[in-house]
Amino acid sequence: MDEIYHALILGIRDYFFKMGFTKAILGSSGGIDSAVTLALACEALGKENVRAVLLPSPYSSSHSVSDAEQLSRTLGNTYDIIPIREVYESLLHTLEPVFKGGLGAANGGKSGAAGMPGAAGTAGMSGVAGTADIGLAEENLQSRTRGNILMGLANKFGYVLLNTSNKSELSTGYGTLYGDMAGGLSVLGDVYKGQVYALARHINREREVIPANILSKAPSAELRPDQKDSDSLPEYDVLDKILYQYIERRQGPKEIIAMGIDEALVRRVLRLVNTNEYKRNQFCPIILVSCKAFGVGRRVPIVIRDTHSQLQDAR
Repeated sequence: MDEIYHALILGIRDYFFKMGFTKAILGSSGGIDSAVTLALACEALGKENVRAVLLPSPYSSSHSVSDAEQLSRTLGNTYDIIPIREVYESLLHTLEPVFKGGLGAANGGKSGAAGMPGAAGTAGMSGVAGTADIGLAEENLQSRTRGNILMGLANKFGYVLLNTSNKSELSTGYGTLYGDMAGGLSVLGDVYKGQVYALARHINREREVIPANILSKAPSAELRPDQKDSDSLPEYDVLDKILYQYIERRQGPKEIIAMGIDEALVRRVLRLVNTNEYKRNQFCPIILVSCKAFGVGRRVPIVIRDTHSQLQDAR
């Protein structure tokens, strides 16, 4: 893990130096990915050149903010807290006629579509959507609100936005285009989720830099009440094993299933990998630390017909 740690620091430092950049900004959520990215950036660029922005939503837990604050105080980097509730509610209010009535409803016309995919409805003018009203569209609005704020700050003050997505998320499409997938450089895009935790423990090997609570709590995007990553993805220890065999080892579904992993789970994960290439194709440059990174290290067609035979051929 020490080699990956130093490779990532070198990657950040080299990218900034050779491109003529000096300052980095990132969203600090109180989660493990942003915590490790922040610690690496401070080591690579110096704490005075790194700015963290905490962007709590109505669904952020109190410990997410306090954990992120504790981390920045320990590292000594500048940080800001910019709640997104007001912007998010404004977007919900603007989109409410269309979300509820379907396309064309905002102009008084008949709806020609069934509404936005994944959206079960939104809140009224007075408040945030209730638990039953939170769909994919509402979740993504929060992520894109954060992306807009971070890019606005980056443009205004001359920062480069560091992306905090990990390889497990990128593999399965667990991210929002133009939201949490925004950035000028991906620090952890070639690092699986399990490796991110190992990096955090490595960073904490001599003293507690990353708060213990960040390491112990269940991963969550916190885009709806009580959300956990495991609601949408398999447990990361199993997921990472499948992904590593498929991406780095170039094993097909038959070989992975033969390792004793549930067939339905294997095919589901491989389907996620293959059908989310379009997202990765729009992603920022990734620091390479493995033998098979996304981007220049793994060229596959954006569109892959999802059949069992082509899952095998898509390696």
